[in-house]
Amino acid sequence: MKMRKTLIGSALVLAGLAAIGYTNRLPILQNSLGWYTDWKHPRDANRPVPWLAGPASADKPLAERPPNIIVILADDLGSNDVTTNGGGYAAQGAPTPNIDSIARDGVRFDQGYAGAAVCTVSRAALMTGRYPWRFGLEFTPIPGLMGRVLERIDSDTPGPYPLILHKDKISQAKDWDDGGLPNSEQTIATLLKGRGYHNIHIGKWHLGNAPKFLPQQHGFHESLNMESGLYLPENDPKVVNSRQDFDPIDKFLWAIVRFAVSFNGGKWFEPARYLTDYFTDEAVTAIKRNKNRPFFLYLAHWGVHTPLQASKEDYDSLPNISDHRRRVYAAMVKSIDRSVGRVLQTLREEGLDDNTIVIFTSDNGAPGYIGLPEVNKPYRGWKLTQFEGGVRVPFVARWPGHILAGTQYQEPVSNIDILPTVLAAAGGTLPGDRVIDGVNLLPFLTQEPAKQPGRALFWRDGPMRTVQDGGWKLTVSERPKKDWLFKLSEDPTEKVNLAALQPQKLAQLKALLQSHHAQMPAPLWESFFEGPIFIDKTLDQPKTAEDEYTYWSN
Repeated sequence: MKMRKTLIGSALVLAGLAAIGYTNRLPILQNSLGWYTDWKHPRDANRPVPWLAGPASADKPLAERPPNIIVILADDLGSNDVTTNGGGYAAQGAPTPNIDSIARDGVRFDQGYAGAAVCTVSRAALMTGRYPWRFGLEFTPIPGLMGRVLERIDSDTPGPYPLILHKDKISQAKDWDDGGLPNSEQTIATLLKGRGYHNIHIGKWHLGNAPKFLPQQHGFHESLNMESGLYLPENDPKVVNSRQDFDPIDKFLWAIVRFAVSFNGGKWFEPARYLTDYFTDEAVTAIKRNKNRPFFLYLAHWGVHTPLQASKEDYDSLPNISDHRRRVYAAMVKSIDRSVGRVLQTLREEGLDDNTIVIFTSDNGAPGYIGLPEVNKPYRGWKLTQFEGGVRVPFVARWPGHILAGTQYQEPVSNIDILPTVLAAAGGTLPGDRVIDGVNLLPFLTQEPAKQPGRALFWRDGPMRTVQDGGWKLTVSERPKKDWLFKLSEDPTEKVNLAALQPQKLAQLKALLQSHHAQMPAPLWESFFEGPIFIDKTLDQPKTAEDEYTYWSN
């Protein structure tokens, strides 16, 4: 009898534990991924980065050398986050004077676009000067295990439209390490390497984690790579956190991300301080080490991507902002602007200012899932959509003596134009064995500029595809099955859908889309989920079936 009671008691305990485990299966799965990361990648304490030193003296005067090239890329920074575009948090004490100064001393691209509305695809466009779907990179690689998390997330997320999970494709999904930028592609760094440049990557890469995809395999001599996603450890006294409890992905990130970088593919270690400032410290050091030879610096910040974390110093400097989340976010924007300022100041101090091209932009628009409605104003849409809010980004550049100061450039440009522009400045020629979709912008930015010929720009994400041409923009979607046609030259905020009123223009742009995409290969890996993104509402706002939406595939 006693044995029987013991067995029954044990069974009840096990059943209870199983029930608790089932109820908490999402947090358990999330934390197990974090624990797996800790086991697979134990982190060392911070250590100095052994940057290679260039020559002790220059072999030519600065004016006779090819220009140094610096591309500073923010992550998820909205068009309205910088004051040069008339927005930002200037009234609350967080303007962006250093980003603004690039526009003042050079050019502001008023129709500056990212190559995609999501990070991996946009970064591939920037690095190659090509539409990434030309070489099959259409979706962000996500491990199949994420599908189980997404399935649970969907059941916890209210809304009129469900997340669609293609379970038959989950088992075929690429491992996180197996998807990346193909080695057959030539990057900015690859092409500049052939011109004698020393190439440095600092920050986020997100074009493949396996050794064959790392920056060193794509033309970079040195790489300080962000390996996870914390700006500081969550409980560090120098950080202020903002959790979005309404966002299941935010909950997932807090459980799995860590505070870690690596150098040249080596062992993970902790940065010395708040991540944006740390990357800037190392960028300053790298510039000083290479001041006597032509260099290309790709400074790819994590800011202002979630999880939202500000340095306490920046947070405390903004007491005028009463909303906690908005204050953290504004403080993060402030740290990005400070980074730009420190880079520019270093160029001045080292005597490099007059012969360095500096480009600042963002990989895509700001997301709706942070719950801040103003980040992309006045444009509709968010990251993951091909409305203007998802793809129109801050985009400024300077090159004293070559780009006319104070230029406000009105024609549409894209981050695919960066490669041909800087390669031309370096005296290089484009590869002749492949289509380069970007154009060299320098002839249009001089004292007596040439007129840029008209061209179409394209975006693609599974069945959601967009073309912009001649002041018009068409987005087609399968879910919902809908066409959005806007005359951007008169309606830049995409308020009036003319699809039903302009059948000839609709047919013309659909033919352009069909012709462009007919040339493209199948994706290197398939999407296994599709998620609804509401165009005019942030994630925390109530939704109805009448609200306009698109589905993002990944």
